[in-house]
Amino acid sequence: MSSAARVLCLPLLIPFLLAVAPAATAAGAWTVAPSGGGRPSFYTEGEPGSVQQDTVSVTNRGAGPVTVRLTGTGVPVAFAESRVRIPARTRAEVPFTVTVPAGTAPGDRSGEIVARDAGGRAQRVALRLRVTGPELSALTVEQVSVRADRITYVLVNRGTTALVPSLAVRADGVLGRLLDRAPRTLPVELPPGSRTRLTEPWPDRPALDAVDVRLTVTAAGGAGDTAQVSARFVPWGAVAGTAGALAAAGALIAVRRRRRRTPYGGERAEAEQRVRQPELTGAGT
Repeated sequence: MSSAARVLCLPLLIPFLLAVAPAATAAGAWTVAPSGGGRPSFYTEGEPGSVQQDTVSVTNRGAGPVTVRLTGTGVPVAFAESRVRIPARTRAEVPFTVTVPAGTAPGDRSGEIVARDAGGRAQRVALRLRVTGPELSALTVEQVSVRADRITYVLVNRGTTALVPSLAVRADGVLGRLLDRAPRTLPVELPPGSRTRLTEPWPDRPALDAVDVRLTVTAAGGAGDTAQVSARFVPWGAVAGTAGALAAAGALIAVRRRRRRTPYGGERAEAEQRVRQPELTGAGT
């Protein structure tokens, strides 16, 4: 066993242990708990980027050695030794660290320290991590655009707390208000630092208009932002059909005009040719 895990002999506790658990089997004779006694679970706190330390005790009350594997869940845990062999009637003290990732938002995180022996028997001890630091609520709405029958946008949580945003939508056209949706809570939760693309339906948008669309988002803690985009709606199919019809009509008129000029011009050319032709006198050479 590595020196990182301390193994303590318990000869003085043998009579007591035998009295308390005379029927204990080798498989069920070991336990895991926070070191020092008196703690039902692990608790630690620290700022983002910090490393916290604690120790887990694995006690073997059986008559034979036992080997357990230690793992952590829910939070980043690293053990001084993840595989520990504990002799009979001894206790192993295994240090471990909990790393608070940089950029983690303040608040509580939950995890477990899990010990499992070769037979698959496992014991778990709860671990609670409190991340300290200032709580900041900040939210922005970006990349607003109008596409077909919907409005797309991106919400960015720029704070240190998770946010559930609310959205209000307004659209004004040339002749007045087209859309006015009161603030409503969106069915999303934005973790700190996250970017989420969302869509707002607009099935009855105008076919022909110049519109200014404004989105306003708010969240707890005073977070909020407003973004605006302008859009021009033109029925290009109808415009293309009208332009094609006008072009065809113009071409027809031009052809008719050329046809009207052609006979007159031809008669004039034949007349000029007759005038220029020399007259025959019938004289021979």
